[in-house]
Amino acid sequence: MGKHNFTFIKTNKKYVKIYFDEIAYIKGLGNYVEIITINENKYIYYRSLKDLIKKLPSQFMRVHNSYIVNLTTIDAFEDFQVIVKETKITVGKSYRECLKNSIEKLLL
Repeated sequence: MGKHNFTFIKTNKKYVKIYFDEIAYIKGLGNYVEIITINENKYIYYRSLKDLIKKLPSQFMRVHNSYIVNLTTIDAFEDFQVIVKETKITVGKSYRECLKNSIEKLLL
């Protein structure tokens, strides 16, 4: 099986299909993550951010020790934060330059 535009996660004792394009951002909660979709659905998943970022497509970027964002869902980025679906997410100092470079590649 080749690359897919979706994944399955196990949450609440069932497997749920999630399309990568529908994930707005992912928040780390220790050994768990909370996946927030563009429709504002929330899923708790047993996986660390560190493990998860390795399996996600390139449209996802870690921007903070506790957050991964989908670059396609960022509404704005300035200085120390990104705005995704009216949620302000702080960008960590060590992630800022990489995020800035990725966004500049998307400029007209």
